[in-house]
Amino acid sequence: MSEVKHLSMEVLTAGLDDIRQSPKASGVLELIVRRPHTEAREVLDAGELDLVEGLVGDNWKQRGSSQTADGRAHPDMQLTVTNARLMALVAQDKRHWPLAGDQLYIDFDLSVDNAPPGTRLSLGAAVIQITEPPHTGCKKYAARFGLDALKFISSPVGKQLQLRGINAKVIRPGAIRVGDVVKKL
Repeated sequence: MSEVKHLSMEVLTAGLDDIRQSPKASGVLELIVRRPHTEAREVLDAGELDLVEGLVGDNWKQRGSSQTADGRAHPDMQLTVTNARLMALVAQDKRHWPLAGDQLYIDFDLSVDNAPPGTRLSLGAAVIQITEPPHTGCKKYAARFGLDALKFISSPVGKQLQLRGINAKVIRPGAIRVGDVVKKL
């Protein structure tokens, strides 16, 4: 697979209008990615969301978290969800989207105004709830998509639009499939 071309801040900023056009009430699940172990990615056509495991087969629970006192997985960081339009911009090719490390890629407005913590989204047979902990960019994101991409998602507008995505937890388990409608409840 070819490397991702790192875009300039000017090109990224020019893509904001398209990102802002993301659906606010009903969107689409564009990609499901399972992480069976660190740095590994499996693109799925369908998956299962579980109350305890999150995305079944993902290593979220085994990996643990630096954000908990005991190092166990953070219950409010079970899933990471990101905006498909942002990923189309920064990654350019859908084959590169999984590099972001998120599990669910949706064409949906994840801005603070449209999807604050507590918001529930149905997708397939499952329902997830957006949680409080912010989802932030890191050195890996900059290495994969460029320093300007990291600055873009971390800017005030990037934070307001939650361009790095959001954390969520499963509140109703069920099957999900690429192409499922994502609905704000």
